[in-house]
Amino acid sequence: MPRYKLTLEYDGTGLVGWQRQLTGPSVQQILETAVERFTGKAARVQGAGRTDAGVHATAQVAHVDLARDYPVTEVQGALNYHVKPAAISILAVERVPDSFHARLSAHHRAYIYRILNRRAPPAIERNHVWHVPLPLDLDAMIAGAAHLVGHHDFTSFRAALCQSKSPVKTLDSLTLTRVGDEIHVVPEARSFLHHQVRNIVGTLKLVGSGQWHPDDVKRALDARDRAAAGPTAPAGGLYLTKVLYPPDAMLEQGSREPVDADADDEIE
Repeated sequence: MPRYKLTLEYDGTGLVGWQRQLTGPSVQQILETAVERFTGKAARVQGAGRTDAGVHATAQVAHVDLARDYPVTEVQGALNYHVKPAAISILAVERVPDSFHARLSAHHRAYIYRILNRRAPPAIERNHVWHVPLPLDLDAMIAGAAHLVGHHDFTSFRAALCQSKSPVKTLDSLTLTRVGDEIHVVPEARSFLHHQVRNIVGTLKLVGSGQWHPDDVKRALDARDRAAAGPTAPAGGLYLTKVLYPPDAMLEQGSREPVDADADDEIE
């Protein structure tokens, strides 16, 4: 069965997240329904990152095996037609070898978290930013974030229901910038723990508001206790923006290194 790589964007508002659930519509369920309407056959759609309820994506990656070969333009057009009226758009479709796996083959992921830092609340962006009306000290937040970059035990920033085998992750970078009225927090890593990004943002907000000193972030990290870190930031400000693959991910199985099962990305 031919395998197709899908790159897509979606608005997570009103969805239960990426993963199919019994409690409401998910991105996975909507895509799988679209595939069945297009091909007449059921198929499983595998995503690169299992985003949580209310979380958005500008460059999610998924793969699906179809019953026969279709031109990639036909797949893209048909899926975009059948996902309506959901706020999901398939941006690109590529044919890939059977050994490609959207989740397990990925070796780098990036998110952006948008904080709207102004007195007036959002109207148009209501479900797409975290509104923090009090001024935030960006330099203090950057100083606090520096303690989190690198290879650490992130137990303090891990959700209680996280299913990852280990709390140890390598955070490759964590950049913060001010763009107009917004503060953008951009973490990049091979993979993330459940709610790791949102817990980091909630902690850095305490630093920016002056409730914490930047060095308190190190104290929270070293405590290895979820209660020692800050609150979980709202889901609506978070976006999955990038999923990268090594060059050999597009090679047939006999020509490439085996996938790393521990590279799984937890729900964000």
